[in-house]
Amino acid sequence: MAETNLGTLKSAPELGKFENSSSDMDSIVGSIVKVLKKINTHRKLYETNEEAVKQHLIGEIMRALGWEWDNPEEVRPESKTEEGRADYALILGGEIVAYVEAKNLSVNIEKREEPLRQLAKYCFNTGVRYGILTNGAVWIGVKAFEVGSSLRERTLVKVNLLNEPPMKAALKLSLFSKSRIVEMERISSLLKALELSFMGLIKEGYPREALFEYLKVDSGKRIVPIHLLEGHESPKVAYVYDNGWKLLPLPERTMKGVLLAVLLYMGQKAFGDEKREIMAAYEQLKRIPLEQKKAHEILVRLEEEKKLNISVEL
Repeated sequence: MAETNLGTLKSAPELGKFENSSSDMDSIVGSIVKVLKKINTHRKLYETNEEAVKQHLIGEIMRALGWEWDNPEEVRPESKTEEGRADYALILGGEIVAYVEAKNLSVNIEKREEPLRQLAKYCFNTGVRYGILTNGAVWIGVKAFEVGSSLRERTLVKVNLLNEPPMKAALKLSLFSKSRIVEMERISSLLKALELSFMGLIKEGYPREALFEYLKVDSGKRIVPIHLLEGHESPKVAYVYDNGWKLLPLPERTMKGVLLAVLLYMGQKAFGDEKREIMAAYEQLKRIPLEQKKAHEILVRLEEEKKLNISVEL
């Protein structure tokens, strides 16, 4: 088979069902949690039964990545090559884009070279660019061939569900998603560049929290501390800093709306008499008119008295 035409695949009608939105990432995280529970409960089964790994663990993850696992037009089990049979061929636009090779959970695929070399042979033999090796817990994505490089050097992504935070694992697993897999190499390089830049800035003395916040704020948004405003502005949303910036949706796009959102947030975090006092003020404020500048003055005073950091997006 000739090497896959990536340009054709990008326009294939199957793509677009999985776009790595927040809900998609949540779906992957949910599947990771299910897989971890299964491993914790039935580890001996998965250490000795490759078919159980395929059905219970690999299938769980791949479905969350947008693949129709029971559709032979997308996923073909026991795909024949001259070097043997790959456990699965992943297909888009009628072309095989990757082979998936499964092993028992007891196989240490991070250290053993043989399974990865066998997978690379399947790919090289048929002109398939990418291979995915997994034992259900560890996932390794490789570029099958490149002149002058070793197989380990062509490893694009490695995920260990047992020792990585679920969201980080989900982000890396998303490279195997139906809508991203043809871009695996490019996106892998972006993730590696992000990690290297992040660690470089840490070494320069920048705090992690500040870097997280830097990355979280979308470019183009105008985020302004409340005390720098004049009081007549129309905010879109509010933020309060509490071990990270918390987004506060506004009941109305006014300074009164910001004040209501902040009071509700404070009330939800408070206890006892303080909670009752804050919520009483919140309920009273909802019922009465309040001028923009007066609401702004109260917000600035709250910042000072309660040691808050409040900002709004304009």
